[in-house]
Amino acid sequence: MSGKRWVAVGIAVALFMGSSFFSLAMGAFTTDWDDLFAGEEYDVDEHVLERGNGNGKIVVMHLNGVIQSSYDAPSLFESATYNHNRFLKQLDAAANDGSVDGIIISVNTPGGGVMESDQIHDKIVEIQEEYGKEIYISMQSMAASGGYYIAAPAAQVYAHPQTITGSIGVIMQSLNVAELAEDLGIQSEVIKSGPYKDIMSATREMTDDERQILQDLIDESYERFVDIISEGRDMPRDQVEELADGRIYSGNQAYEADLVDGLGDLDDVIEAFREDIGKGDIDVVEYRQPLGFPSLFGAAAQSVFGDQLSMYSMKEWIHQSHAPRLMYLYTN
Repeated sequence: MSGKRWVAVGIAVALFMGSSFFSLAMGAFTTDWDDLFAGEEYDVDEHVLERGNGNGKIVVMHLNGVIQSSYDAPSLFESATYNHNRFLKQLDAAANDGSVDGIIISVNTPGGGVMESDQIHDKIVEIQEEYGKEIYISMQSMAASGGYYIAAPAAQVYAHPQTITGSIGVIMQSLNVAELAEDLGIQSEVIKSGPYKDIMSATREMTDDERQILQDLIDESYERFVDIISEGRDMPRDQVEELADGRIYSGNQAYEADLVDGLGDLDDVIEAFREDIGKGDIDVVEYRQPLGFPSLFGAAAQSVFGDQLSMYSMKEWIHQSHAPRLMYLYTN
């Protein structure tokens, strides 16, 4: 057997072993640990940040990480990262709490899924229009792409001067290993019901027709993004299009371009919101995740592996690599 064939066999064995390992790992990642360990991960745990006069309160909630849903049930490691369902339920809780006068969302995200970003956007619009509660956005180190998408309809948007924001646009990406597979003598066998069923396959070149199909999807989501900003920021559409070429902006640049209303940190936003509400120094509370077993285990895993090396991040990467999707996401 030639050396090239031995390499191909070795890669095939490695792929098989890797697939088996990840199948087992994914089972652990997606287990509903709440069924095994009591404690509802969607409950709201309210902590007082600043005690005020008791005439009402402002709720601060945090959106940290990639805006992406994985599975309906929270997994063991997902408890340490962004949980889409939990965040939506926190918004609902603040909307339905009669003592809440307003909401501040502290945003630190490179963006995320098109659908998930749109769901948060719609929820923000609903709370402001149907419940009469204004929402302020406090951008942290990054509030790019989908992070800006959700900020657009807010009553006020603040950024730190050094915040990275913008990246207004849509992206879909995957790896293509067709040439490598051919060089190694690896052939993919696909049985499909139609010519486009395996569109964006990693083991063959994309056709012009397939590329146009995906480009049409990108363009549709991009037009939606531009509309959201134009409506939310009360900005002419042609002005939005000049800004929406995918580039990133600092907080200072975003302020000059009228993408944000003010500059400051979270404390500045709290102070401004109290003044705007006009009820004096009302209470400021923070929504946190209840510390059930999944939360504690996830937090421990996060402290050991870090943001970039967490097992859940690895699971997300695996999931994304197998299922390319439309993203309002800044990637560097």
